[in-house]
Amino acid sequence: MSDSTRTTGGGPRQAEVLWTPSPQRVADSNLESFKAWLHDSRGVEVSDWDSLHDWSVRCAGDFWAAIWDYCDVKGDRGERLLEVPDECTDVGERLRRTRFLPDARLNVAENLLGEPTEDIAVIFRSEDGETSELSRSQLHAMVAAVQGLLLDAGVEPGDRVAAWMPNRPETIAVMLAAAGLGAVFSSTSPDFGATGVLDRFAQITPKVLFACPDYPYNGRRHDCLERLDAISASLPSLKRTVTVLPGWLDGYGGGNGPAEVMFRRLGFDDPWYVLYSSGTTGPPKCIVHRAGGLLVKHLSEHALHCDIKPGDRVFYFTTTGWMMWNWLASTLACGATAVLYDGAPAHPGPERMFDLIDDAQITLFGTSAKFIDACRNTGIRPSDTHGLKSLRTITSTGSTLTPEGFDWVYVNVKSDVHLASISGGTDLCGCLVGGDPTSPVYRGEIQRAGLAMRIDVTNDAAESLTVGAEGELVCRNAFPSMPLRFWDDPADARYRAAYFERITGVWHHGDFASRAPSGGFVISGRSDATLNPAGVRIGTAEIYRRVDVLEEVQESIAVGQPWDGDTRVVLFVCMTSGYELTDGLREEIRARIRAELSPRHVPAVIAAVDDIPRTRSGKLTETAVRDVICGRPVHNTAAMANPEALENFRDRPELA
Repeated sequence: MSDSTRTTGGGPRQAEVLWTPSPQRVADSNLESFKAWLHDSRGVEVSDWDSLHDWSVRCAGDFWAAIWDYCDVKGDRGERLLEVPDECTDVGERLRRTRFLPDARLNVAENLLGEPTEDIAVIFRSEDGETSELSRSQLHAMVAAVQGLLLDAGVEPGDRVAAWMPNRPETIAVMLAAAGLGAVFSSTSPDFGATGVLDRFAQITPKVLFACPDYPYNGRRHDCLERLDAISASLPSLKRTVTVLPGWLDGYGGGNGPAEVMFRRLGFDDPWYVLYSSGTTGPPKCIVHRAGGLLVKHLSEHALHCDIKPGDRVFYFTTTGWMMWNWLASTLACGATAVLYDGAPAHPGPERMFDLIDDAQITLFGTSAKFIDACRNTGIRPSDTHGLKSLRTITSTGSTLTPEGFDWVYVNVKSDVHLASISGGTDLCGCLVGGDPTSPVYRGEIQRAGLAMRIDVTNDAAESLTVGAEGELVCRNAFPSMPLRFWDDPADARYRAAYFERITGVWHHGDFASRAPSGGFVISGRSDATLNPAGVRIGTAEIYRRVDVLEEVQESIAVGQPWDGDTRVVLFVCMTSGYELTDGLREEIRARIRAELSPRHVPAVIAAVDDIPRTRSGKLTETAVRDVICGRPVHNTAAMANPEALENFRDRPELA
């Protein structure tokens, strides 16, 4: 049980407030503007967040239409707001088949690109010192040139365009060019090996593949050309492979001078992206995301949950293989500047990202909880060494941000900043729960459920649990960024199994969570990694919070091992340089877990490892470690950033 929901006789205890927005900040927020707009244009009276969220859930069709109108989406919205299949008796099936704005026509690239002005659209910084900035006019010209190349290759609406590319402006241009033509864009990062790339792209049979010859990371350049040859040779669907080199657009306008971009307006539910599940438990699922649904979902999150305004500069540390890249690209639709970085976040030192904030005048800095933990472990104090004057918002995702991570940000980065822990995933390419720039930030908590999303915490029978009780994070209503489908999934069998068959009648997301007294949420880990000794469930994040704060421990990973008819907790620790795992430290760890959690969750085994495996987006691969210690094969290790680390867990004598 987390600190923010620990019971003290009378029920769960309220967590400490770490930040409260000033009255002026609240008054100037997009949320306040939106509430006033609802009153003036719709006659809808909402006085506070709770009444706004209640209306948005009860009148979801009206809400998403309001987002379209308030954010001035280019296109034809149509008259119908909602299409619900009344003949469906199965609630989950009805959620899956609900359609928002079913008559709308739009092009997402038209909305992201905006007008060809001299406003800065993209700022790019590379680890090796390469820099560039593109105005919206220059980005228009580059997109038009890429479209010339795609048309020359015979790309038509619905064709797939793939990018095995770093996080560079050219990748944004390729995505926009494909979307403008009505093609489907899919990307993965160049740190993937050939097998990992083919596991993804071979399923969707792309017509054109874009790639860079190399990329910088952690002080050296990594060559891609040999792998590119193998990948291209194994994709018979390709009509063209494009290596992004100097002059790569020669003959198509070169990305300079005036040019017209083609915007084909298609249906609200026409596909925009194919994204991929992590694939650590089998071949990655190819998740098809719809254009209009994803655009309005991102606009809601950016404008209302994150308070992004025209002229803001928005950064997320991400690769092109993580859905946060797609999320970042959509900030262009708010009139913001997207700040891209290619390279290691801590090279040449842990202050690199804070240098970037000052250099690019970033207003929203997006990162992972693991990055914040890593900074905390290094002992840096950016508030003493950097200005950070532009910084208004920090968002954190990828894993659970601990209360100690909240503390570190407010003490060592900036005291007056909106720290929004957010959570969602590739499945919806957005957030289930996120921030509220007009309300207090409570230590260790995610502030709010997503607007127009009826988020709940339930047991396996879909019964709502009380505040403080841990259970499954679910959504009880349809939302527009539910995947359109999975690729090559006859009758949507795998789609239904992924989200609607685990708990009847809801979207089951796979997170283990609890409600907080503040109205926020605490996420304890993934359901498939939840520990269950003696039938008592606990999220692994609760153990990490007690262990990873120790000076001696750099990081830990906990898994359940079948043992004597039950499950026992096994904890592996990666030690901080200069420390060893002693019997005394083992007893200290056990004592902390016994006192702060329960005796049932005290690890039966605590062992040291040299490295811990994680996905390429930085998430711990608990299920893969569990499979290794149980003697089961691990599928698709190409999805891991460091699959060699799995060998640390194989054939451990203390587990026999």
